[in-house]
Amino acid sequence: MLNKILVAVDASERQPGVFDAAAELAQKFGATLYLVRVVTVPPEFPAAAAASVADPLPPHLKRLAFAELTELWKRAPMLSPTVPIVAIGQPATTILDTALDFDVDLIVLGSHGYQGWDRVLGTTAAYVANHADRNVLVVHERLEATALINRVPRGSA
Repeated sequence: MLNKILVAVDASERQPGVFDAAAELAQKFGATLYLVRVVTVPPEFPAAAAASVADPLPPHLKRLAFAELTELWKRAPMLSPTVPIVAIGQPATTILDTALDFDVDLIVLGSHGYQGWDRVLGTTAAYVANHADRNVLVVHERLEATALINRVPRGSA
């Protein structure tokens, strides 16, 4: 039985589809949906620790993310929105920690293609799926119809 679902989204163009998949499940099962985004401060931005004032970037990024998540809730008017969760940290471990904190039954997050360093380090989705102590649903991007028609079956070519 699914009573609590955590959907983890990022700022990618795939965010609405991942949210919609989780919202559909929450509605179908009458589950509470929790929405989380983990914000990372790019390493090329030096910490403000050397300066005499606090670094304004992390709170600014959190405010932007909170506003985007609040807007995202409008895609699911049939659900009672919970307060969006915005955290600063390493995405995979923060998602797992949030799942534990809210004792959710399912974690929903999007899949992204393996490119560059992902082939060596792995993706957030792979880490969460391999380290979670609860079920994980990875939402994949569907290929467009023309891509499916032109796709070469495995074993041929």
